[in-house]
Amino acid sequence: MSDVHAGDGVVFDLTGVVPGDGDGSDAVLDLAGGAPPAVDPEAAEFAQQIADQVASFLLALRAIAQEEDAGRAVSLLLLEVSQVLLAGARLGMQRDFDPADEFEPDAGPDPDLDELRLRLARLLDGVDLFTEVFDPYTLDAEGRTELVEASLSDDLTSVASALAHGLLHFRAGRVMEALWWWQFSYVASWGSEASGALRALQSIVAHDRLDADFAGEVERVAAADEMLERRG
Repeated sequence: MSDVHAGDGVVFDLTGVVPGDGDGSDAVLDLAGGAPPAVDPEAAEFAQQIADQVASFLLALRAIAQEEDAGRAVSLLLLEVSQVLLAGARLGMQRDFDPADEFEPDAGPDPDLDELRLRLARLLDGVDLFTEVFDPYTLDAEGRTELVEASLSDDLTSVASALAHGLLHFRAGRVMEALWWWQFSYVASWGSEASGALRALQSIVAHDRLDADFAGEVERVAAADEMLERRG
């Protein structure tokens, strides 16, 4: 499988592949290459595990964006987002990671994920927009929580961008910088974005299953009523 996808004339790269002639024949750079020996072994092993989970999510998201079956795509997204949130939870429970440098080193250009976002928006047309609570612990002047409109395609792309940025640091050998970035951005942005997307995806699945069961139950009750009326 090629790790560079061209769609509508636009090439987008999620996982650090070096684009060449566009045929996907270029070697894939090690998505989770070994950590420098100077890093604490436990931190290096943990970073490797997170990098593997991040790379898996990015590859899966890119593949799902190529899906033609929206129903299958929603189920796969539910699975992948759940798994990457496990990586986030593992980061969240750790002590604060300290980057090696006072200022963040240049990780290089972030991948252009605009085409990915557009593909997801087309794939999820009809369920892309959803409403969520901005902060369950913050109330407005009238004592109500604030509701905001969100987008699955926007949130998933934003999550991918944050994770890919950390992966660039990891692949460049800046293990502690990668851990710091993944942990900080989980708390600051992609954790809430992924959580909101997960809730929306779970709601889609629930409506699909439960609404169908409810409709079937209504039909059965109507049939039973009709039968009773005939007997009466």
